[in-house]
Amino acid sequence: DGALYFDDKLVDGHEYQGPLSTTSSVLRGLTAFAAVTAENLNLPGDTMLGLAKFFLGICVPGDAKDFFNQIDSLACLESNRQGFALGSFNVGVSTVLGSEVPSLTVKLVGAFSSGSKDASLVESQELNFDKASGLHILNDLPKSIDVGSYTFVFEVVLHEPEHEEVYFMGSQTKVPISVTGLIKVENSEIAVLDSDLGSIESQKKLDLAGKNAISLSANHLQKLRLSFQLTTPHGRSFKPHQAFLKLRHESKVEHIFVVGNSGKQFEIVLNFLGLVEKFFYLSGKYDMELTIGDAAMENSLLVAIGHIELDLPEAPEKAPRPPPQPVDPYSRYGPKAEITHIFRAPEKRPPQELSLAFLGLTILPLLGFLIGLLRLGVNLKNFPTKPVPATFAVLFHVGIGAVLLLYVFFWVKLDLFQTLKLLGFLGVFLVFVGHRILSHLAAASAKLKSA
Repeated sequence: DGALYFDDKLVDGHEYQGPLSTTSSVLRGLTAFAAVTAENLNLPGDTMLGLAKFFLGICVPGDAKDFFNQIDSLACLESNRQGFALGSFNVGVSTVLGSEVPSLTVKLVGAFSSGSKDASLVESQELNFDKASGLHILNDLPKSIDVGSYTFVFEVVLHEPEHEEVYFMGSQTKVPISVTGLIKVENSEIAVLDSDLGSIESQKKLDLAGKNAISLSANHLQKLRLSFQLTTPHGRSFKPHQAFLKLRHESKVEHIFVVGNSGKQFEIVLNFLGLVEKFFYLSGKYDMELTIGDAAMENSLLVAIGHIELDLPEAPEKAPRPPPQPVDPYSRYGPKAEITHIFRAPEKRPPQELSLAFLGLTILPLLGFLIGLLRLGVNLKNFPTKPVPATFAVLFHVGIGAVLLLYVFFWVKLDLFQTLKLLGFLGVFLVFVGHRILSHLAAASAKLKSA
């Protein structure tokens, strides 16, 4: 593309700067040297233009330092009194930083079809300058320019000779241009042919710009032919980048065929006898879809033509099988299948009489303990008689009872975490009141011994 830049070489382990930083440093040094010397630097204009193309072609660097180097270098090119590059875009002319330029003339010296080495499609002509917009306008495209891709060649000529020492336009500028338009689809038809004689078994017209619901049938000894014509607004034949015929079986197996171009007509003939193995011997309904697309075609097509019923022979034992269909990667984000679970039926409960008898046997040891206490008698001589110690003694026994009651609730209602939380509070309470009552008993025992 004519871009020029400087690159450094890694020596003695120094940090690699990259072409942008290196080119910026060289250009900044040349500009500084030119500012202090009295002589003009003989720098080729093509070199300055190549440096400008390099900095403009980077777009926006990802690093702040590189971005500064880019802007600073473009500013050096524009402020350099030795001459700087003049960038052009289509028919608008500006400096590399978008500043206004002196009076000049823009000429269209040639237009060539992309990929073609033929002569220019247009004659050299001068573009009209619009003072309001500051653009050089080509009012009407020549009739030789039709829908497609072209390369326009522009030339910039300065009006004042003294400006040529300051501004450099470079050589002729080539600009790729795409001319778009509506393409006409004509003489579209689809037919089933006999394989041997080539005679038409059935033929139907197609309206590729509208809706189609064609229904055909064929066997493996017949052929399918699809043909159509594409013309530009100027009546010339048009060759798109893409022209495909897709056949999709009921099992979602797809086959894509390229529609060939024979002069002014696009045509494809499918010989089913030679395609039975590629079709995996799958008989049944095939949906037909035609795709016609191009960057310059404003009415690109993706048309469902209809369907065809194919009667293919039975597959032999060693015939290839259809490939497994790809799984949609987005299907895993969709709703999952509902999980149903049937819990096991609870076991049959024992009779109520047996449950009551078991409860009685469980409580019987407790009753025996209480009866034993009544028979033997309870020694309450050491129970405190003073109000404060007696209060702590009562609270201690109440806390023990609360722990036993919490144990019962753990079995019938509470879970483990709730039980441990309540047991922690009761434990702190029991430690406090237990310590006070034991301290009172220890002090009373010491007094009896000293007496």
